[in-house]
Amino acid sequence: MHIASLPYLDEHATVIAAGTDDVWRGLGETLDRSFSRPRAAGYARLVGTADRTASGPRPLAEGSTFPGFRVVAAVPGRELVLEGRHRFSSYALIFRLEEVGPDRSRLRAESRAAFPGLAGGLYRRLVVGTGGHVRGMRHLLSAIRRRSE
Repeated sequence: MHIASLPYLDEHATVIAAGTDDVWRGLGETLDRSFSRPRAAGYARLVGTADRTASGPRPLAEGSTFPGFRVVAAVPGRELVLEGRHRFSSYALIFRLEEVGPDRSRLRAESRAAFPGLAGGLYRRLVVGTGGHVRGMRHLLSAIRRRSE
């Protein structure tokens, strides 16, 4: 899958009262914890994700997985690129970190996804059209901010 070819969905950002090293640690821990919970892992099995278990190096590095995602690029303190696929979608989540002041960082999360076919279109309506994706991203960024600060 070429991430650049996936259609852009949206981007969310938050400013965190912590340096990029602390945010990087919080990002990895939060992703691992959030997506490895029984409910998230069950959902990953239900929709048939390619990656269904946590594996690979920790802290997250290229080749690491957790339910629904595989790390395809990791530049500590700067960028984490995740990709995944299941029956209804191919998708990517790109986290970018930048220092915005002393002990202040901006974390941006860009989402990209393709939803092929009729089933993909229905899935998009269910997840994106209802606002569920936006709520999930806001919740995830808040959890990363809390863990990092």
